[in-house]
Amino acid sequence: MLKQNLQQKLLQKLSPQQIQFIKLLQVPTVALDARIKEELEENPALEDLSLANLAETPADKYPDADPEEKFPSEERGSDDIEEFNIDDYLQDDKTADYSSRYDNNGDDDEERKEIPIAVQSSFYEKLQNQLDFVPLSDKDFLIGQQIIGSLDDDGYLRRSLSSILDDLAFSQNVIAEEEEVEDVLKVIQSFDPPGVAARNLQECLLIQLNKKDPDNPVIKKAIRIVSNYLDEFTRKHYDKLEKALSINSVELREIIGEILKLNPKPGDAGETNNKQLQVIPDFHIQNNDGILVLTLNAQNAPELKVSRSYQDMFEHYDKSSQKDKKLKEAVQFVKQKLDSARWFIDAIKQRQQTLLKTMNAIMHYQYEYFLTGDERNLKPMILKDIADQIGMDISTVSRVANSKYVQTEFGTFLLKSFFSEAIQTESGEEVSNKEVKKILEECIGKEDKRHPLADEKLADILKEKGYNIARRTVAKYREAMNIPVARLRKEL
Repeated sequence: MLKQNLQQKLLQKLSPQQIQFIKLLQVPTVALDARIKEELEENPALEDLSLANLAETPADKYPDADPEEKFPSEERGSDDIEEFNIDDYLQDDKTADYSSRYDNNGDDDEERKEIPIAVQSSFYEKLQNQLDFVPLSDKDFLIGQQIIGSLDDDGYLRRSLSSILDDLAFSQNVIAEEEEVEDVLKVIQSFDPPGVAARNLQECLLIQLNKKDPDNPVIKKAIRIVSNYLDEFTRKHYDKLEKALSINSVELREIIGEILKLNPKPGDAGETNNKQLQVIPDFHIQNNDGILVLTLNAQNAPELKVSRSYQDMFEHYDKSSQKDKKLKEAVQFVKQKLDSARWFIDAIKQRQQTLLKTMNAIMHYQYEYFLTGDERNLKPMILKDIADQIGMDISTVSRVANSKYVQTEFGTFLLKSFFSEAIQTESGEEVSNKEVKKILEECIGKEDKRHPLADEKLADILKEKGYNIARRTVAKYREAMNIPVARLRKEL
């Protein structure tokens, strides 16, 4: 038998306005413009003053009129009232949605057609063009197309030949033998860029080496190393290579130099990355004779306002003597759009204030660093330090730091890079771990590459400088800086 009982619970929920602010706060400057345009398209009650200034405004029509008289609401004539046709706002939802999205786009489409677009052949199109000039049978041509379509972006064929045979049978209705696919594969491997359609790194390097001068003794020994001693080569066991090939270090250096000229990813050759991340700084810091001046990127401060025509429309509908269902729906619709526009503008303003407040706290905390640009002047700083200063939650500071950039006189940096843990020196002073990383980077940069410094030796050097750090911590910092171990840093 079911029992009914009452319970009281205390829950904390975010309001829609808070959720909107949080989403806007973590949006970087490069994406904010697109977010504002999206809101302008969805909400007709929101206006962008920078766009409105391009059109004629009521102030242009009535330059000497009183502000209250420019937008009369109560004392309208009958002709003025007819400007607001309620039927225009009470269309069927589907029809209204369709018309708002697709009507009146002709001009925009025409403009888009006139924008010049750079035409560039893709990696696969270049291979297909080369395949078109090879005298092949219809069956082999289809096999070649299937192989090209199976290549990865880096130019490798990582699918097995049996899988390609299955694809040919099911999609192309072509029954072929594995030897036939192998023959066509060798043809494609002769295409440019050299090394394309290889099934592994070893085959890729051998294809490129075999296209070089076969009578050159250096090329011959390079082919021998890649064929039989690739593992020793990648692990930089140079003493084993010298012993196996009966050569000295000078000859080995020449052979390795020839191998290092090869391209391990032929698919990337000549390709342009059209999706490069564009970094637009959210803040600018200038040094005016020892005084730092912080400014916010102008794109973070758009000139938005609530549409006056929508306000007048709401006042007119709300004061109308007719209170039928359609009119109530119109009033509710207009009110919803007006509230949404006000919330969005408030969220943008709150975003600006939070960004400036957070960055100003970071700038003063790391004042010495922003004056000099020397990473050794970075103080240990965690999210809680800034959150306590500005009186906000740690999550708010994290949202600002993870996606915002600041431009200084010595570069553009992600705010997150200024946060670091503290390390205590022998004298009891706390320094940033970035200072230790900088010292490690300098030591590794100055080391003898024939005898690179091991992690134990690096730890000893740091101890001599007053930083009591364990070897495993040195290894952690070295890996964080993407520096390989000593053996892999060895050079001849």
